Amino acid sequence: MTKLEGNICPVDQSLKLFSKKWHILIIRDLFFGKNRFKEFKEDKPDLSNKVLTSCLKDLESNGLIGKRTFEDNSKVTEYYLTDEGKRMNKIIYELAMFTLEKDDFPSDNKRDEIIHLFRTTLNIGNQDKK
Repeated sequence: MTKLEGNICPVDQSLKLFSKKWHILIIRDLFFGKNRFKEFKEDKPDLSNKVLTSCLKDLESNGLIGKRTFEDNSKVTEYYLTDEGKRMNKIIYELAMFTLEKDDFPSDNKRDEIIHLFRTTLNIGNQDKK
């Protein structure tokens, strides 16, 4: 068996794409329709403008997100998931399911509602049902 070391381990390499606390939440937000700077901050009071700017630049340089500025208003910038970023749907889904499947989750009704929301929004097919 090959010894997995940092420079050849695919998990280690993947985690480098998400080296900052907010990366995965920004990607989640993009799946759920948020696409502007102020929207990413709405439910994250601890996220500073400086850190958000840095995270968006990181995700863009890693090819997971792109940005577009509207010609009619150069101050309006929207972010979007690239094809590579859209491949994160199953990872986001599995992270959510990992938590939702714990016995201490508050209610079965809420759990089912959230599972449906994630499955629909992340375009997870019936073959991935748990």
